[in-house]
Amino acid sequence: MSFDGYKSTINEGDTVILYLTISQIYSVKAESKVINKKGNEVENVFQTPYGALKCSELIGKTYGSKISLSKGWGYILQPTPELWTITLPHRTQIIYTPDISMIILQLEISPGSIVIESGTGSGSLSHALIRAIKPHGHLYTFDFHEVRTKTALQEFKEHGLDNYVSVNHRDVCTNGFGDELNGKADAVFLDLPHPWLAIHHSIKSLKETGGRICSFSPCIEQVQKTCQELSNLGFQEIQTMEVLQTQYNVQTRSIPVLDMEFLKTPKLENVEKKERDTIKFNTAVQPAQQPGHTGYLTFGTLYPIWARKVRISLDGDCDEIDS
Repeated sequence: MSFDGYKSTINEGDTVILYLTISQIYSVKAESKVINKKGNEVENVFQTPYGALKCSELIGKTYGSKISLSKGWGYILQPTPELWTITLPHRTQIIYTPDISMIILQLEISPGSIVIESGTGSGSLSHALIRAIKPHGHLYTFDFHEVRTKTALQEFKEHGLDNYVSVNHRDVCTNGFGDELNGKADAVFLDLPHPWLAIHHSIKSLKETGGRICSFSPCIEQVQKTCQELSNLGFQEIQTMEVLQTQYNVQTRSIPVLDMEFLKTPKLENVEKKERDTIKFNTAVQPAQQPGHTGYLTFGTLYPIWARKVRISLDGDCDEIDS
């Protein structure tokens, strides 16, 4: 239960983040024994660039403490959605923290929100959504791949988050989200190859008071079809954005001090060169290369049902919106 709130001591079965360097971070399970490929129970040893770690030594330690390895040391940290995103086992392409933060902001998710997610994938976004909606909200996540669904459900149970999430194996583009979710969701997130096929199902799941929808797509052609479908079905405030994270380098630079008397001297070529005074200062320098493309985030707002009915009465070509 290491993801469900903060605690000081590591217990058997907890997920622990092992921090070695800024580019060497790993997730480790605090278990003394594991089952190997031959089905035998063996000691749980995690290999790192700085030597082996006996995972049984983690049990009873305090989060944030320093731990010795055979060739160095590391730090054991409390897991968070951000640290899990950079250490989780990849079953699919995942969404990273810069996009996740924008998704949660734009969908206006808060504690108590009911959120629908499709597809679950590796669970990167799911962990962040669960933290945002706890303790009274709920996440309904869908994936068309049965094995990924079962693996994600097992991870949520191991992390102590299964009370906040329901994992479903379903093709939402064809079958929707289920009648039991009609009119219950505050927000819908779609990470699908054909998100425009699931938008009309999303309308049924959003509350009568309205809600927000987000679609993550890597290709602009997907964005075009999604925006067109959102517009056709009565969504407003449609916008697409791309989140690019830029890291500025702080460097020390120096500039010469201008000597006006030296410049006034005639025939400068005959005057001995003298060293100029310089001023040193710290400044932020832009990177030589910009980060690459990840994906486009498309957002839309579905107004409350009474506002949609007013709009329909003014331009009668959208009667199908509330069908």
